[in-house]
Amino acid sequence: MTGLVKPKNYDWKDSNLALFGSDTEKQVKKQSAETEPAWQNAGKHVGIQIWRIVNFKVTDWPKEDYGKFFNGDSYIILNTYKPNPDSEELAYDLHFWIGSASSQDEYGTAAYKTVELDTYLDDKPVQHREVEGYESQLFRSYFPKGIQLLAGGADSGFRHVEPEKYVPRLFHFCGTGKQIVVTQVAASKSRLKSDDVFILDAGLTVYQWNGSGANAFEKNKAMSFINGLKEERSGKAVSSEVIEEGSASAQHPFFALLNQEDVTDPQIVTAVSNEKQLFKVSDAGGQLQFTKVKSGSVSSSDFEANDVFILETQSSCFVWVGHGASAAEKQNGFGYAHSHLMKTAHPLRPIVIIKEGQKNKEFQTALAA
Repeated sequence: MTGLVKPKNYDWKDSNLALFGSDTEKQVKKQSAETEPAWQNAGKHVGIQIWRIVNFKVTDWPKEDYGKFFNGDSYIILNTYKPNPDSEELAYDLHFWIGSASSQDEYGTAAYKTVELDTYLDDKPVQHREVEGYESQLFRSYFPKGIQLLAGGADSGFRHVEPEKYVPRLFHFCGTGKQIVVTQVAASKSRLKSDDVFILDAGLTVYQWNGSGANAFEKNKAMSFINGLKEERSGKAVSSEVIEEGSASAQHPFFALLNQEDVTDPQIVTAVSNEKQLFKVSDAGGQLQFTKVKSGSVSSSDFEANDVFILETQSSCFVWVGHGASAAEKQNGFGYAHSHLMKTAHPLRPIVIIKEGQKNKEFQTALAA
């Protein structure tokens, strides 16, 4: 058995996300959705739209900040696309993204409003739950320049920087190709890894530390990131320095600034089998029950239109809603998926809600594997 690290910051057992899809959440009617100002232009054209939850309200996220996500916030992301380029028909993937330090009020509102937007778009979207640091490949594909996972909340004023008073921030660059993830981490020496690139933003000076095993994509992304910082601080004399691992002494200012305490306290949990598992949510017997159907190979013939099924794979958890499923089954599918994941070593995997007849490439791949 292998030990896995479960982030302590996520207090999911107390999460009101278990209500997502419940009777309370599904009471959202289209009439109510049509009164939400944020949805008036939602899904009208092909492309990405992002909103942030602020004091229970849905607010537009500036396009210049698409790809930046603060761990103290929750967001809603809508991808509108044409399945057939020769047709005007639109399809949607609808995500809500939860920061590790986002409050229950914020991510509860994000979940609620995601259901509302789904209703507004006539139940056409495929819905997704995304958690900071565990984003799906589909989610990451929306941002060709990669995503930035930043500490704090957007209201912390990251655009208006005073370098002279700046508290050093350490950024971790990890990935390959276009899928480089930039994550703000504790400014501590313990965070440095030889396989990746790190940037220490000290305000008037920015250091790029290249691990001996870092790849060219990470290094190039880091250089582009530094250029962006300089542009944001136009008028300030911002200098930068590249440090190759092993080339600087322990007395170098870069290491001297890495003096923050790393409060990460991972909880070790036991790994479980990555074998596919299929569960059924059904009230055919007069009472709502969650039962295991099978493990291993799963095909489309295993799904029945009168029930809701939950398929767990190595990378995702799918909630498949049959056309003939009862109201109780439809309303509680997400809750059962959430509760099931909470009992595993991977509670933060993406959750995807698919209505019978909807197309989802990852789901189809899982059935074919």
